[in-house]
Amino acid sequence: MPNQQRDLNRNSEPINPISSNASDLPSHKAASTAWRKGATYLSLILLGAGASLTGSYLASNNQQALEASKSYITPAAVAQTAPIPQPNRTQGNFVTDVVDRVGPAVVRINASRTVTSQLPEAFNDPFFRRFFGSRVPTEPDSRVERGTGSGFIISSNGQILTNAHVVAGADTVSVTLKDGRTMEGKVLGVDPVTDVAVIKINGSNLPAVRLGNSEQLKPGEWAIAIGNPLGLDNTVTTGIISATGRTSSQVGVPDKRVSFIQTDAAINPGNSGGPLLNASGQVIGMNTAIIQGAQGIGFAIPINTAQRIATQLATTGKVEHAYLGIQMVNLTPELKQSINSNANSGLNVDQDRGILVVRVMPNSPAAKAGLRPGDVIKQINGKSVTDAASLQQVVENSNLGSNLQLALRRNGRDLSMNVRTGALPAQAS
Repeated sequence: MPNQQRDLNRNSEPINPISSNASDLPSHKAASTAWRKGATYLSLILLGAGASLTGSYLASNNQQALEASKSYITPAAVAQTAPIPQPNRTQGNFVTDVVDRVGPAVVRINASRTVTSQLPEAFNDPFFRRFFGSRVPTEPDSRVERGTGSGFIISSNGQILTNAHVVAGADTVSVTLKDGRTMEGKVLGVDPVTDVAVIKINGSNLPAVRLGNSEQLKPGEWAIAIGNPLGLDNTVTTGIISATGRTSSQVGVPDKRVSFIQTDAAINPGNSGGPLLNASGQVIGMNTAIIQGAQGIGFAIPINTAQRIATQLATTGKVEHAYLGIQMVNLTPELKQSINSNANSGLNVDQDRGILVVRVMPNSPAAKAGLRPGDVIKQINGKSVTDAASLQQVVENSNLGSNLQLALRRNGRDLSMNVRTGALPAQAS
């Protein structure tokens, strides 16, 4: 999967000082002095008290303006005015605090893989060679592809979490820490279904992140991304959680089994595998994808999902996903009407909502349980479901061999059916 992935411009207008020409000043010296005093007091009023006096009023009523200004600003009043606080350059904010604590645990991952292009069979044909001679290659073409991504250390002994697409098929993996150390990395496991991978480096007492709870996220919360976009190491961007529960089909990766976090924190190629953090510095997601051509729309794998997959990868080197073996679509009134008006469909759907089974895979758990195309699933384990993503999430979170109770509608009749989940076939993943 290719890597898919704000500057705030603040304009301010300068405060123009009060200016005058000599020809505009009164001819006598006292009036000139009073005008200048009035101008001085006026500037104090504008900056300190917020009152406003016009220049024309001041020019025609110098003494009155002077007295008026005295009534607004006195030495005592100036003494009592609170000083404007100045920024303390030695202090940061919550973002800098998070970066200081978490930054050392964010790493750059360099992966290289050798890709060999096989020669077409036609190149071995003597007739073909007679015409093209030495211009025909005789050996397979090999090239080395290199890529860079991000990751974060989840344990002090050197376990690192990153995206599967960062290291999938890699011959060599190197990990560079923020302090400049580079170590050889070993891939413990890769799961293309969730795009999660675990790498191990040799070390002890390494800086490690703290994991949060992605199930408690709400749109509008702060989000901080750290990574190495476009080769720019240790880049920090901020934003908010824009949404949660984005389905794989909404993100544009329907082959993944992930309910994504959406954020407007800037994510670019190279951020893949880096952490998405909350305001407390806890990892709440792993940055993984963007919508090409969009701005402020990035996606992260929830850390609860990534942690669950990582535990299995670190233990067994693989992940087995629960599987029903059906293709399904959300049922709508429009779809119902389209199906029933098609004489060749062979179906009679009497439900406006639910999950329509489009296809049942041969020899799958669903096929063995008796599910058929045209069945409308209304409930799973006693809970109503109206969209395919919710059903898929229930299946994904279940254990292999679990019995799922389905309530469905078939040809105007209500049915109840038990389906025992199986392991997702390798070719399907």
